[in-house]
Amino acid sequence: MSIPQSGGGPIEHPDQLAEYLASGCKPKDDWRIGTEHEKFGYCKDSQRPLPYLGERSIVAVLEGLRDRYGWQPVMEGDNLIGLTLNGANVSLEPGGQLELSGAPLETIHQTCDEVNEHLREVKSIADEVGVGFIGLGAAPIWSHDDMPLMPKGRYKLMDSYMQKVGTHGTQMMRRTCTVQVNLDFASEADMVQKLRVALALQPVATALFANSPFFDGKPNGHKSWRSRIWRDLDPARTGTLPFVFEEGFGFQQYVDYALDVPMYFVYRDGKYINALGQSFRDFMQGKLPALPGEVPTLSDWADHLTTIFPEARIKKYLETRGADGGQWRRLCALPGLWVGMMYDQTALDACWDLCKDWDLETREALRVAASVDGLQAETHGVKMLDLAREVVNIADAGLKARARPGSGGLIPDETHFLNALRDSIETGQTPADELLARYHGDWNGDLTRIYDEYSY
Repeated sequence: MSIPQSGGGPIEHPDQLAEYLASGCKPKDDWRIGTEHEKFGYCKDSQRPLPYLGERSIVAVLEGLRDRYGWQPVMEGDNLIGLTLNGANVSLEPGGQLELSGAPLETIHQTCDEVNEHLREVKSIADEVGVGFIGLGAAPIWSHDDMPLMPKGRYKLMDSYMQKVGTHGTQMMRRTCTVQVNLDFASEADMVQKLRVALALQPVATALFANSPFFDGKPNGHKSWRSRIWRDLDPARTGTLPFVFEEGFGFQQYVDYALDVPMYFVYRDGKYINALGQSFRDFMQGKLPALPGEVPTLSDWADHLTTIFPEARIKKYLETRGADGGQWRRLCALPGLWVGMMYDQTALDACWDLCKDWDLETREALRVAASVDGLQAETHGVKMLDLAREVVNIADAGLKARARPGSGGLIPDETHFLNALRDSIETGQTPADELLARYHGDWNGDLTRIYDEYSY
């Protein structure tokens, strides 16, 4: 999750909220790719999740990255809660999941190199202290009580609030991991088309990257339990945003939606002030109970936008949020998929043609079916395997059209990053299907085998 935002004076006029989003518009030559991925850490000897402090801990890994590789510390009070270097940051999710939020980069070659370098650095530190990291959409064995809550003010507030709304919020916080891709837009119209495509076709990413078939030590009946969790988390701030598909949607309509999402906090002087359930609209009028008489700054608005969790969302850029955490090669496949779909206009138009006639019922049904059945999903006349094949073919054409070479020109484009997805489409098998086959096959129901065989 995001670190506190900074900068920007008091908001003096409501138009500034939409202007903030619109300020992200960039010419195509300035479009960049940001990849974020989360992973679970554990002690190798016990296969227990990492505590925050200790010889084998989150802090031990963060300090190792700081001291050996020059990452700069991010502190909250006396607690080391993250790192930053060259436009990237390493942060902690609520249950101690370690996240890399990558720098905005020009090509998938670069973002994949960044991911690989990060995992190499983490592994070099982790191996020395007896720690492992694994990429999965949900913790397969650990219970809620096994997962320590990280010492971050926003997480303490969120943890208590999540227990009052929805049914799966604390599961999301402590026991899930995701991969997301952040992309730019050129204009309001470009944002609208990209956000609609991202929301409508997010089930394709959920299906292709499904990697959470276990929970509480056993199969859970879903290929992506992480996606299932998000369906019953907090209806005020999650979902597929039906209003995005209505005529006239734009930055202002997204602002209107965000203003109605209850607040979590206000960040002041290094501390999180409890504003749970309060209204940003009241804040705009100086009537926020948590800070009576104060009006928000643009950094408050930026912070509030980070507390909204739909399947795809906008800030000054677009975030695609539907994929499970996963194996090494799939961390590069996800940006390959979305960049291929979004950064070539012909490809983007083709993607919109696939889904523009779907109604809300179809979009919601695909979201559920992808979570349960992955690539075997079929609903409302749509076969997920056929749809995924079309989407990956479109992405392939989009990456060919981008023609961004790698390895000093030896690799002509970025299409090879889709190979993992082509394999899934050819076999009809997602990572979740492979895990289930191992569990019912040579693992003989011993789920502890997953750590040795699927860690980075």
